Amino acid sequence: MATTTTTSTGSSLLGGITSTTTAAATTTTTATTAATVAAPGTITLDPISRIEGHLRIDAKVGTAGTVDSAWASATLFRGIEMILAGRDPRDAPLITQRLCGVCTYIHLQASTTAIENAMKLTVPANAQIVRNLLQGTQFLHDHIVHFYHLHALDWVDVTKALTANPTTAAALALQISPSAPTIDFVAVQTKLKNLVNSGQLGPFSNGYWGHPAMKLSPEANLVFVAHYLQALAQQANTAKMMALFGGKNPHPHVTIPGGVTSGNELAVAANITNFTTQLTATNDFIKNFYIPDVVYLAKQYPEWAKIGGFPNLLAFGEFPTDKYGSGNNFMPGGVIMNKAVTSVAAVNTASITEDVSRAWYAKSSPLNPASGVTSPSYTGYNQSAQYSWLKAPRYQGKPMEVGPLARVMVAYGKNHAQIKPAVDSLLKTLGLTINDMFSVLGRTAARAIETQVIGTAMVGWLNTLKSNISAKNLSTYASNTVPANASGVGLGEAPRGAVGHWLSTDGSSRIKNYQMVVPSAWNFGPRDAQGVPSAVEASMVGLPIADSTKPLEILRLVHSFDPCIACGVHLIDAEGKAETLVTVP
Repeated sequence: MATTTTTSTGSSLLGGITSTTTAAATTTTTATTAATVAAPGTITLDPISRIEGHLRIDAKVGTAGTVDSAWASATLFRGIEMILAGRDPRDAPLITQRLCGVCTYIHLQASTTAIENAMKLTVPANAQIVRNLLQGTQFLHDHIVHFYHLHALDWVDVTKALTANPTTAAALALQISPSAPTIDFVAVQTKLKNLVNSGQLGPFSNGYWGHPAMKLSPEANLVFVAHYLQALAQQANTAKMMALFGGKNPHPHVTIPGGVTSGNELAVAANITNFTTQLTATNDFIKNFYIPDVVYLAKQYPEWAKIGGFPNLLAFGEFPTDKYGSGNNFMPGGVIMNKAVTSVAAVNTASITEDVSRAWYAKSSPLNPASGVTSPSYTGYNQSAQYSWLKAPRYQGKPMEVGPLARVMVAYGKNHAQIKPAVDSLLKTLGLTINDMFSVLGRTAARAIETQVIGTAMVGWLNTLKSNISAKNLSTYASNTVPANASGVGLGEAPRGAVGHWLSTDGSSRIKNYQMVVPSAWNFGPRDAQGVPSAVEASMVGLPIADSTKPLEILRLVHSFDPCIACGVHLIDAEGKAETLVTVP
């Protein structure tokens, strides 16, 4: 066997990725020559970049140049559940939200609602509205950042923008979105050239530039580089909404058992005005840039509507319209099996289990998270045995995909008043069917659709809050005490998918057991005891690879799920000391 390895020096790699291919014969490629079909062998990407956390992907490529099988491995251990044991439950929201610096709010909310569920407590209406606005801000910010800064460079060749005609690019930008603000493309191209000449390319320093799967014209590439920069400025302003009502961003402390602490801030007219201003600007950006850009890319890469789909979808639902736990959510919960979009079933949390057969934990039968155990037992990386720190969540024994596609398809199947027409309009524009949504392209489009729908809904929630404030209704907190020998669950949605926190208390009202099931565990978990792969592992089967040394196609598929492995694993021990637990060959 011969091995071809591409290192992280040079323009053939995205920053931080080392691509190693073990093949039956040595493969040779250059910057100008690439195979149209990859040689048989195994491609290892470790770590995947432009994500949060550490993820390894191994893909076995067959003689047809397509992926025959794949393995996803989270390579760092998370010890948060163990750290929480014996603590006051009210510590949990502040600790668990630091699982990740990207999903800066959802774990705070899920942990808080788990405690309130154990208390059997309903928070004041204003508190729920504020929580929805904070969560909505998280979604708008996260989806904009994901598309432009984490995923777009899988489709856009930055180097080709250097040769674009700025006048032609301006005309194309007007064609893509006639209502978008005018951009000085000469200035954008000059800025890019200055970066190249300085030798410090920053976010553009590495990429599979020149890859034959990059299909955009030089002018289209320049347009997207300009929109990338526009999005950098916009996401910073969008994040301000979290700070206005949450006190700070990231990791606000505003949501607590019983409600929120921002009652006084809501009475300050300037805060409401500033929030309104930033929300309007964000919604304008979504309308004028995000949606048109997704539609344009979808038209340039129509083949990706047939690639990377998974048939089973799960959503817990988010944005309660009355009180948590009623099931009345703006984005509804539900389960879709085998692409049966018209047959959405209700979620039964008793049907959720976590399988640890192929993960680095002490062996046990699949357990419901309410009685789950986190007992690490590292045995080394072995694809035939254990190979990940993520457990393998299952619903009715089956792997599920969670995230924007799951939420949008569940809402579509339930005839959501805003989601269904938006999806139908997109499908008509692109000439696709509802089955085509089960794909890389559909996953990316669903994320954009829900961003626009949630942004619009936030305007209504904000208006309701304004009315309450005008009526001198400022109640945002209900007093409470932590019960002994109680249990609760907090379910919700991170931008990346379904989040669940399960907790129980002992006789002294301390945490007896705490378990979390996060989105990337659903999507990127390992195989289970039956050898059934996770959503990502299964969706990669059949993926065509043009060049094993530049596996751009794998990144396109993986990034479409927007992995956040930090939520699933952490590199600390119970005393907070850094440890190196895994060495990947």
